[in-house]
Amino acid sequence: MADEEADRIDGASVLSQALKTQGVEYVFGIVGVPIVEVAIALQVHGIKFIGMRNEQAACYAASAVGYLTGRPGVCLVVSGPGLLHTIGGLANSNLNAWPMIVIGGSSDRDQDSMGAFQEYPQVESARLHTKYAARMESIAQIPIFVEKAVRISMYGRPGACYLDMPGDMVQSTTPENLVRVMPMVQDPPLMLADPSGVEKATQLLKSAKRPLVIVGKGAAYGHAENSVRELIEGAGLPFLPSPMGKGVVPDDHPNCVIAARSRALLEADVVVLLGARLNWILHFGMPPRYAEDTAFIQVDICPEELGNNIGNDRAVGLAGHIDAVTKQMTNSLKTTHRNWRYPDNTPWWKTLRDKVRSNQIKSDALAADQSVPMNYYTVLNKVQNMIPRDSLIVSEGANTMDIGRTLLLNHSPRHRLDAGSFGTMGVGLGFAIAAAMLARDRWPNKRVVCVEGDSAFGFSGMEVETICRHNLPILLIIVNNNGIFSGIDPESYESVPAEERTSSILPTALQPNARYEQIMSAFGGKSFFVTTPTELENALHASLVTHADKPVLLNIMVNPVAARKQQDFDWLTRNSKL
Repeated sequence: MADEEADRIDGASVLSQALKTQGVEYVFGIVGVPIVEVAIALQVHGIKFIGMRNEQAACYAASAVGYLTGRPGVCLVVSGPGLLHTIGGLANSNLNAWPMIVIGGSSDRDQDSMGAFQEYPQVESARLHTKYAARMESIAQIPIFVEKAVRISMYGRPGACYLDMPGDMVQSTTPENLVRVMPMVQDPPLMLADPSGVEKATQLLKSAKRPLVIVGKGAAYGHAENSVRELIEGAGLPFLPSPMGKGVVPDDHPNCVIAARSRALLEADVVVLLGARLNWILHFGMPPRYAEDTAFIQVDICPEELGNNIGNDRAVGLAGHIDAVTKQMTNSLKTTHRNWRYPDNTPWWKTLRDKVRSNQIKSDALAADQSVPMNYYTVLNKVQNMIPRDSLIVSEGANTMDIGRTLLLNHSPRHRLDAGSFGTMGVGLGFAIAAAMLARDRWPNKRVVCVEGDSAFGFSGMEVETICRHNLPILLIIVNNNGIFSGIDPESYESVPAEERTSSILPTALQPNARYEQIMSAFGGKSFFVTTPTELENALHASLVTHADKPVLLNIMVNPVAARKQQDFDWLTRNSKL
C-alpha cells in the first residue's frame, strides 16, 4: 500500500510541474477555495507566487510578464467571482496580443448543475476574451492542456488563454506513470513574407515623396529593434512610434518625428506600418487624419490584419514575423535597389523638422512655467530630466498618459507600458509590479517608474500593499488634478453641500487634494506630498537617491483645469459631430 501511495501524485502538483516545465516563473493571483493548495504547490516547485489584492490587477501583472518576456505569465484565481474579475485582464491581454494564461479553480465535477459553491459557466465566460479556453477533466491530462495553452498563447498573434481546474482535482491523486509529460514549447518560428510582396513594398517605398515609418508595439514584442533601426537609418526615413513602440528606436533619434505626429500622418504619401495596426490609435488610416490616397505597407504577424479599414487597393501587405520581414525589406533595398536612401534635404524633411521645432518650443514654454498650481508639462518635464535614462516607464491616465507619451522618453525597447490597444485604465500598478519583479531578477538596478493620473490610481491603489510587502523599489508618481480629464478646485468643491454633489459638480470631479501618498506611508513605504516645482525636484532627488531601494509615492498636485497644448485634431477619431 505504501508503494502504491508513493507512486501517486495530486492534481496541484501535476499542474505546478507542468507550468514549471513550460518555463513559467511567476504566478500572480489571490488564493481561496479551491486553489490554496495549488499556490503552495507552485512555491514547492520553485515558481514565484505573488499574492495580489484584486484579481484584475493580478491579471494585468501576468499579461505584462508575457509582453516583457515573450512567454506567458500566469494568473491564478478562485472560482465564480474570482474568474469574472479577470475578464478585463483577459480582454486587455488578448486585444494587445500579449501571451497570458489564467487558471481558475471551479466547482467539483460531481456537483455540476447542482448549485455548487460559486458554480458558474467559467469556460464559456472566458472564451469570448481568449484564443483558447478549456476545462481540464483529468489529472493525467493536465500537462497536455498546459502545453496547448502556452503554445496557443505564443504562436501566431499572441493572446490570452484560460484553463479551468475543477476543485476536486486539486488534492485528488492519480498514478504518476499515467501522467502525460509534455516538452517545453519552443519560441515561435520566424515566418518570412512572400518575396514578391517584399519587392512590391520596397518599390512603393522607393517611389514615395513623403514616406513615414510607424513603429508599433509588435516591433517591440518581436525584438525587432536592430532590424527596424537598420531600415530607418539605412534608408534615411522619418519615423514615429506608437505609444508602446517607443524605444524600439530611441525617442531622441534624429529621425523621430513624434513631436510632429499630426502633420506627419496627414501629409505622408506612403506609410510603413511595422507591427502597428490601423485601429483607433492610428485613426483607422482614414481621412481627415490621412490623405485619401495615402498608401500603406503593412507588416503584421496576422494576415487578417492586412488591409483592415483601408482595403487591399491602398495597401501592400506582408504577413510574417516583424524582425524577419523587416530584414527582407532592408535586404531588398540594399540589393535590388542598390542601397536606395531617401534624401535628407527634401521639402518633406524640412516640413517635419520645422513642425517638430515649433511644437517643441510650445512644450518648452509650458514646461518652464513655474506657477502654482503646476501644469502637466512642468511636472513631466522635471520627471523626464531626473529619472534614469533606461527607466522602465509605466503610464496611465487621461492627460497624464497623453502628454507623457511625448515628454517621457524611452531609449530601449519594451521599456514602456500603458493603457494600450484597449485603452484600459487601472493597469498601471499591476504592470509596475510585474516589471519590478522582472527587474529584480533579470535587470538589477533598473528603475521602474509608474506615472499615474489620480483617477487611474484609484482603480488598483490597494496594490501599494503588494508593492510594499515585496519591497519593490517602484517610483510611483501620481499627477493629481482632482479629477478625470479635468477636476475641481477646493473652494468650488466645499461650496457645494455633500448632499448636492451628485447633481451640482461635474461627473469628472474627484475630492480635491486627496492625500494618496498616505496609502504608501500606511504600508511602510516613503511618500511625499508635492505642490511646487522646488518640492518636486527635492522629492524626486530623495526618491532616486536616498530612498532608491524602497517603494516611494509622490502625490503631485497640478492645476485642476490644466490640459494639453492645443492639438490639430481631437485625440479620439469620431464619425459624427454629435
